[in-house]
Amino acid sequence: MSDSLLISLFEALRGWLAAAGHPVRGLATAVSVLLLAVLLPGRAQAQILDDSTQNRYGARTTFILQERDLLREDTVGRMIDTTLTRLPQSRYWTYDTTFQQDLGNFGTASRPLLWEPNRQLGARLGRNVFDKYARDAADVKYYDTRSPYTFFRFHQGNPYEQIFEFSYARSLKKRFNAGFDYERFGSNKAVAVTNTKTGLAEHSNFLFFVRYQSLNDRYRAMANFSTARHTVAEQGPIVPQPAQLDTLPDGTIYPDLSLLFNYQRETVSLTQARNRDSRDRVRLLHSYRLLGRGLTAFHIFDWSRQLNKYTDTELLLPSGERNPFYPELRLSTAATDDRAEFRQWENTVGLMGNSKTVEYRLYARQRYYSLATRVAFGEPAVLQDSLGDRSGSQLFLGGTAAFRYRQYAIETAGEIKPDLQDPTQTEYWLRGRAVLDFLSAELLLTSVSPTLTEQQFEGNHYAWNKSFSNTQVQQLRVRAARQLGRHYLEAVGTGANIANYIYYSIDPNSQTDRVHMARSGPFQQGETFRLVTLMGRYRLNVGHLFFDNQATYTYGAGADNPALRIPKLVGESRLYYQGSVFRNALFGQVGVQGYFQSRWKAYDYSPSTQQFFVQDHFTIRNTPVVDVFLSADIKTVSIFFKMAYVNQFLPQNGYFATPYYAALPRRLQFGLRWQFFN
Repeated sequence: MSDSLLISLFEALRGWLAAAGHPVRGLATAVSVLLLAVLLPGRAQAQILDDSTQNRYGARTTFILQERDLLREDTVGRMIDTTLTRLPQSRYWTYDTTFQQDLGNFGTASRPLLWEPNRQLGARLGRNVFDKYARDAADVKYYDTRSPYTFFRFHQGNPYEQIFEFSYARSLKKRFNAGFDYERFGSNKAVAVTNTKTGLAEHSNFLFFVRYQSLNDRYRAMANFSTARHTVAEQGPIVPQPAQLDTLPDGTIYPDLSLLFNYQRETVSLTQARNRDSRDRVRLLHSYRLLGRGLTAFHIFDWSRQLNKYTDTELLLPSGERNPFYPELRLSTAATDDRAEFRQWENTVGLMGNSKTVEYRLYARQRYYSLATRVAFGEPAVLQDSLGDRSGSQLFLGGTAAFRYRQYAIETAGEIKPDLQDPTQTEYWLRGRAVLDFLSAELLLTSVSPTLTEQQFEGNHYAWNKSFSNTQVQQLRVRAARQLGRHYLEAVGTGANIANYIYYSIDPNSQTDRVHMARSGPFQQGETFRLVTLMGRYRLNVGHLFFDNQATYTYGAGADNPALRIPKLVGESRLYYQGSVFRNALFGQVGVQGYFQSRWKAYDYSPSTQQFFVQDHFTIRNTPVVDVFLSADIKTVSIFFKMAYVNQFLPQNGYFATPYYAALPRRLQFGLRWQFFN
């Protein structure tokens, strides 16, 4: 590609982005300048090479390394992903690819839908509804490139969703690699708005990363710095209007849910509420080989900051009465401004070793943390400290050990935070895993303390101060996976005993029959309950036709469980045809994918506390969602087109993702991924 053609391309891209609307409109000029400034020098250098450049540099000469590779003495890494399979799947557009319950739109609060035990010990803030959109510094990708590597992607779900990401990495010989990544994504309102280009969520993230290894290969280092800003306009649930209500013969009035999918013409609970989640993090991992691969010393430094802020400047209705969405206005009737800032410093030191059959790692970690909370008081609202600063120091000890021989392996891992004052509150997680060919079994034991938010909270609408015991889990998981010719079969069975489970729920002393949110807070389930999950996956290909199915069945987390709610059945299926055309110049896929979850009493959401909580007044129906997609790969460019929720109106006009939060209607989605290797 010549420089003149490259300039023309980016001029067209700038015009495209400028016309795209919120939230990328303001980035158009900056993006074009940035792309030209970074890529043109690389293009000029590439002209010196001969015609074999295209063959010399590509996906097979660009490798990804992560922290877990360095901790296993892996200096090769993996080739970058150029496949099309996940490109049009929305749950792979963010950093948590598990099935999630959200508020029906991209960028809104979300939580994992299926069961996974917690293995995070010690002091934690406990506000995780925006974790899906934030990078984990321990999972940042570092590169080993023979030539400059540039990555660009743009997704547009007209008119609601938009994603823009640009990254660049470059090596100085093989010893040093540095790069950066900038992403910006957002979504527009679909409910209770006159213009569908009105912003709902906006996220920006800048990441700088660097990797180094010495000439003698004994010293290695990986470091990254990231800063993320996430802002969401909280609309609250849809408020049924008189024309959308029905009356039973006994006089009971209830909303007709089928009439609540008018989207732009609906009425919502909140108009001026916003949640802001700001995160900054610095992480460094470096190691030094003392005695070859058998004994290596390592150190990890990790500093992070998370600020959560909820504001609402319209707490009263035009009549002067309190907005019924809030149970009370405790501290101010003028405005809500609840803030919590959590800071954490960690230093981890340890030893590790690795060979073809044996691997081990031992470490000690010291954590310092602080939490400052502030709330607006009075009229006019004035920000003041509410609970005082909470801080402390914690020590963790942990390690891993593994033995592998051919198709047999035994792996153990664990971590403990001792409590010398009260041994019953000692936290730990212990995991043992055995592998024999296609069979594996894993035993997990955990004892985890409540989060800081679960223990104490004070805001304009809610307040609590509670003491909880550690949540304890004993879990056994068995997995079998086998490729049999054209068939791939996988089955996973999990059984868990869960004691002292902490959850958010409606206060028993408040009105439990209200349509909207009542007072909520954390509670602890004193009785032990059992959970059983069965996951099955079947994949088949016949020639160019591929059929991929996955389903998870959960028993023990239905409406009769007051603490944990999970749909009994969650499944996903894909049927697509793939092949090459135009003498292998274009590789493409065309197909249909479907998602299904059975009816369940989904969690409700409290925006001011940023928590999902158990409710019993709303049941979400069986939800099939079908998408039709077309994706193609032309050398280094991948694109897709998808009609999402093509089955809208079959059988109903929409569906709810969370009680009274309508999911997005049918829409056309487009995506572009472009990778430059020189």
